[in-house]
Amino acid sequence: MARQIGLKDIHIAILKTDDNEATTYDVPIKLERAISAKLSPKSNSDNIYSDDAVEDIITAFEGVDVEIEVNQLSLESRAKLQGAKVAKGVLIENKDDIAPTIALGFKSKKNNGKYRYVWLLKGKFELATDEYDTEAEKPKAQSAKLKGKFYPREADGNYRFIADEDMKDVDTTTISSWFTAVPKEPTVSS
Repeated sequence: MARQIGLKDIHIAILKTDDNEATTYDVPIKLERAISAKLSPKSNSDNIYSDDAVEDIITAFEGVDVEIEVNQLSLESRAKLQGAKVAKGVLIENKDDIAPTIALGFKSKKNNGKYRYVWLLKGKFELATDEYDTEAEKPKAQSAKLKGKFYPREADGNYRFIADEDMKDVDTTTISSWFTAVPKEPTVSS
C-alpha cells in the first residue's frame, strides 16, 4: 500500500446552496502553494451502563478541525476566505465581515507516483493569523496558517470525499475533473 508523501493544489469553492434538495458550489479556485494540511475529525462519545458494565457506546460526529499552511496568502485569497474585500489593491477588513461557507480540496502524492484526492464539503475558516519578524543575519521566511472547522452538509450528511487515483474501480472522469467542480456523490452500484 502506497504512503502519502506530498501535498499540493489546495482549492476552495464557495458553497452557494445546501438544503434538502441540492448542494451547489461556485467554481473552485486555487489558493497559494501548499505547505501542510492537518485534518482532525472530532466526535463525542457517551458510555451507556447497565448491570455494572458498559452496555453500549453512543458516538456522535462533531466535525473536522482543519489547519492548513500555505507559502503566503494573497490579499484576494484572504478576502475570499474571510468575507472581506479588496479595493484598489488594499485589503479592507471590517468587524462585520462574514466568512463564507466553503469546500476545501487538495491532492496528496503517494510514494507510487499516484495521488489521493480530498474534498472537505462544508466549513469555514477563522481570521488569518499574522506573524512578522525583523530581518536579521539569517532570513526567516513567514508562511500563512489557517484554521477552520468543517461539518456535514445538510442535503445528505456527507462531510468529505476521498479518491485514490490508483484504486482499480475509480472513475477517471472524477479524478480528471476533481478541481473543476466539487464532485457529486458517486452512485453506488449493486
